[in-house]
Amino acid sequence: MALKDMGNGFRPGKIGVLLGGPSSEREISLKSGKAVCAGLSSLGLDAVPVEIVSDDAADAERLLRENAVECVFIALHGYFGEDGRIQDILETAALPYTGSGPEASRLCMDKSASREVFMRNGFNVPSGVVLNRREGFDLRALKGLEFPLVIKPACNGSSIGVAFADDPREAEEAVRAAFLLDEKVIAEEFIEGKELTVGILAGKALPVIGIVPQKRFFDYEAKYNKGITEYEVPAVMKQRDAETAQNAALKAHDSLGCRGCSRVDIILSRRGPVILEINSIPGMTETSLLPKAAAVNGMDFPHLCLKLLELAYEKKQNK
Repeated sequence: MALKDMGNGFRPGKIGVLLGGPSSEREISLKSGKAVCAGLSSLGLDAVPVEIVSDDAADAERLLRENAVECVFIALHGYFGEDGRIQDILETAALPYTGSGPEASRLCMDKSASREVFMRNGFNVPSGVVLNRREGFDLRALKGLEFPLVIKPACNGSSIGVAFADDPREAEEAVRAAFLLDEKVIAEEFIEGKELTVGILAGKALPVIGIVPQKRFFDYEAKYNKGITEYEVPAVMKQRDAETAQNAALKAHDSLGCRGCSRVDIILSRRGPVILEINSIPGMTETSLLPKAAAVNGMDFPHLCLKLLELAYEKKQNK
């Protein structure tokens, strides 16, 4: 279906696709941004890549002016993309942009902050503790937690810096390594169960995807290298379990104030859905999960990108 056939009068002007960025996820962002540009261009839209190379706000503002963009598709991942900073800049510039606003973005990026919101709202989360580099690390901080543990930086994405620890020695090594990437580190008990991810689009949950990595867990390599992970699209599970996971994901999305889209990572355990984290700007590469889920509902990649732009304009108009 070509854009001219949509019949809804929606036709954005020049679209700036923000890609790259200064974070450890830069290479993934470049892939996402190029795919989005190609998808939007295939619909006859004027989409241009706007490569972000630093976290300098003035530089980002200059690039937006020089490219004369009228709306923005954010394909930045990690620091300066998902942490609310670029969203603040776009709010000041009064430009419509895809995804969540500054505060929801900050909450999603900081897994320790979102974890607190989830607990306040009664969601199941793994038992764990938040460690702070400034306070130093002592193994006694892990007292009461059962091994194995999952150690992860609080504000990194794409599973960068995530490690398993089967004993105190491995935990100490993993925590110290994670502190090299982030000031805050989360140590959580590993949850046995089926690994799922649920995309949220326009206030509705997409079909559940099951994740079956050949490795011990769904790390960076498993996410972005073909053949290492098997995806169940949709997940092989009972319908009532899928609906339970979808409901939990949508409520978690809403609890952080997310808009447009997100992807919620869940473990379906014996005690029900356990919320791990929310990605406010899901990947848009050929192996990314939000496009896979949208495709189950009959929405191809270009029209998924277009839908996100439509939601950006709706968000702007509602303000």
